[in-house]
Amino acid sequence: MNTQHTSKHILMVLTSHAELGNTGEDTGFWVEEFAAPFYVFADAGLKVTLASVAGGQPPVDPKSELADFQTPATKRYDADKEVQKLMANTAILADIDASDYDAVFYPGGHGPLWDLTDNLASISLIESFLAANKPIAAVCHASAAFLNIKDASGEYVVKGKGVTGFSNSEEDAVQLTEIVPFLLEDELIKRGGKYQRVADWNAFAIQDGLLITGQNPASSELAAKKLLTSLA
Repeated sequence: MNTQHTSKHILMVLTSHAELGNTGEDTGFWVEEFAAPFYVFADAGLKVTLASVAGGQPPVDPKSELADFQTPATKRYDADKEVQKLMANTAILADIDASDYDAVFYPGGHGPLWDLTDNLASISLIESFLAANKPIAAVCHASAAFLNIKDASGEYVVKGKGVTGFSNSEEDAVQLTEIVPFLLEDELIKRGGKYQRVADWNAFAIQDGLLITGQNPASSELAAKKLLTSLA
């Protein structure tokens, strides 16, 4: 890494999982949860690198492209050919070296429940960030990427920490409680996390030490801004 490069460098890690359980429907990453944080970082002058489990173009959750879920950030992304080109060519997660980056951000969508919860490359990467005292952030279902992270003493990182993520009542509202491999709220609590939430679909993000989490799509910009602040 060029030591002359003073601006901070953020890694964003996306899912490569496209099947919504056994429903025959598609899933992937949620556009708003990528777009809003990406532009928070880019507009602040940070360098952003995109990676995904399989590399290349990550699958998009088709529901996140519906009219109801469009925001200024998603509209900006839809018109941004340069960023779409970056998205089509994400790096392979296993090839990423944590020492090249100052922080990591995981956008949600249902995909991460399947391919980022137990992913050894992801777990090792996050543990490297924490060991180097670098912040880690996730929004919505991507908090699942933090479930199996352990600290140097072998304890779950979320234990005793304020955390959030897509809530049981939100999962129920989108009628996927029986489809998802697990309920994120329940699993965070099982690992000793002090799970917090606000009313469904409202913006809420929490920082506890190096750990930053956002509850739902509405929380993606808030989580990104907390990460930005912690890098300042």
